[in-house]
Amino acid sequence: MAALVKKALFHPVLRNNGVARLQFVRLAGYWNKDWKPGPYPKTDAERIAAAKKYGLLPQDYEPYPDDGFGYGDYPKLPLVSADMKDPLYNWDYPEMKRNFGEPLHTQYDAYTEERMSNARTQHSPMYMLGCFLGVMGAFLAVHILIEYNHWYLEHPWTPPQRPKEGKIHYTYEPLD
Repeated sequence: MAALVKKALFHPVLRNNGVARLQFVRLAGYWNKDWKPGPYPKTDAERIAAAKKYGLLPQDYEPYPDDGFGYGDYPKLPLVSADMKDPLYNWDYPEMKRNFGEPLHTQYDAYTEERMSNARTQHSPMYMLGCFLGVMGAFLAVHILIEYNHWYLEHPWTPPQRPKEGKIHYTYEPLD
């Protein structure tokens, strides 16, 4: 009986009510447990194995310090936000600007394109504040000139038609 159940479960094409259905077998590789950081490497062999695990050269691999935060053997990568990466490069995942199997920084989720950036600005903060205040000041000056000088009253407008006693503005009777 067990052999029949095993054959039915792992057969690539199963017949159910006359309909052929494919069954896909999930492989046990590349689960979350496979990407979980291991213990902090203490020997050179463990360090080389951890570098190979994350697809890095042994001379480029540097783990986070073993200070109790739980990063283990995860590599200490430079922080490069997504908007600093080349948009014209042929990425495997172009919407995230990353390649398959690329190890991510521990703070990757905070530095995606729609969030923070660690890019240096081209101008000083005082220059940017001056530009902001200049533009807002120009808008305020135009508002004050137009609002308090009543320039909008110089245009010919139709007088408002409000109902008054004894004055007929419209009628529903046919014209003669």
